[in-house]
Amino acid sequence: MTGKKRNNRRKRILQLHKILGLVTGVVLFIVSVTGCLWVFKEEIESFYDDHKYVTPQDQEFLEASMIKELAENVIPKKTIHGVIYGKPDEAIEVVFYEAEPEIFYQSVFLDPYSGEFIKRIDNDAGFFGFILKGHLRLWLPDAIGSRVVSYSVLLFLIIIISGLFLWWPRNKKNWKQRLKFDWNKKTRWKRKNFDLHTVTGFYISSFGLILAFTGCVMAFNWFYFIAYKATGGDKDPRFVIPESEQAMVSKETTSFEYDKLIPILQRNYKDAHSFELHYPENDSTSILVEVSNSKGLYYNMDYLFFDQNTLKEIETNSIYGKYENTNFADKVIRMNYDIHIGAIGGIIGKILAFLVSLICASIPVSGILLWYGRKYKRKGKTRSTLIKNVPNLET
Repeated sequence: MTGKKRNNRRKRILQLHKILGLVTGVVLFIVSVTGCLWVFKEEIESFYDDHKYVTPQDQEFLEASMIKELAENVIPKKTIHGVIYGKPDEAIEVVFYEAEPEIFYQSVFLDPYSGEFIKRIDNDAGFFGFILKGHLRLWLPDAIGSRVVSYSVLLFLIIIISGLFLWWPRNKKNWKQRLKFDWNKKTRWKRKNFDLHTVTGFYISSFGLILAFTGCVMAFNWFYFIAYKATGGDKDPRFVIPESEQAMVSKETTSFEYDKLIPILQRNYKDAHSFELHYPENDSTSILVEVSNSKGLYYNMDYLFFDQNTLKEIETNSIYGKYENTNFADKVIRMNYDIHIGAIGGIIGKILAFLVSLICASIPVSGILLWYGRKYKRKGKTRSTLIKNVPNLET
């Protein structure tokens, strides 16, 4: 490729990089800042979660049908999403969720032994409720905000890839300049800003790609499907709740059957962190129980399905079944959220995700300042002075 063609290609990529950066800059700043705050949600909430604990008793938990009745007395006429059974010293959490006509997402905490009401929490309110709304939809109506965020994150993938292309030095003498900050007392702020944008951008680019990629997997069904198939997936990537194998006999019999389920699972999964029971949606669907095998992680959960009349376990061809039956592609998709928030690497992974997200928030800021400095140069400066003070990505 001739030098002229190479320069023209570089200019086109630079123009694309600038346009996409300016269009998505504010969105990416908000998503990155709220993302780094969300990373430590569980750790921060642990400082004020006394309502989640009870004095353990030498007796079994209340039956699931009784828990359902008690919770519905606290929040009537709303749909129970699931009931979370934890350790003997943990309260039972009953999660209510409805998406229409507007999101209703609340939890009721009950004593697992007496059924005593402990606390009701609005999960969609408070500090982290506010943060999540900003991260997912910029505090706009969901139909608008979620799309703006989703496509901005998708464009962020292109911004990172084009930025890496522009960062790549043309000759060996520029490598040192692109890999570290070479500042002194005479270094002007424009030069420092350029280095902050390019040097830090390079070092976090790979992690930024991971955050953007995992974000796209959650944002777009087509992206999720392609990612699964590209890694060799051959199962149903959807979350599918199978039908019960037998028709319902009676409501009373059904209640009696799922009352037995949690005690059985507690004996069979002694090392489990928690169990989340989902009542059957109708007369024919199976009972879903999500078995959490690790605190703070979701990828290695066991999704179990039981006939609502006989409690016979039902197999599924979905990737959301028993973790021991997952293959490489299944694990990659199931790890997506844990990777996105850094939980896959424990506390070190979360710190890394926090720092990367925070630096990602600075990239659009330094980029806009870089653009502004070139677009609105102060009059009276000579061309040579401008070139000296404002490094060019094209060199």
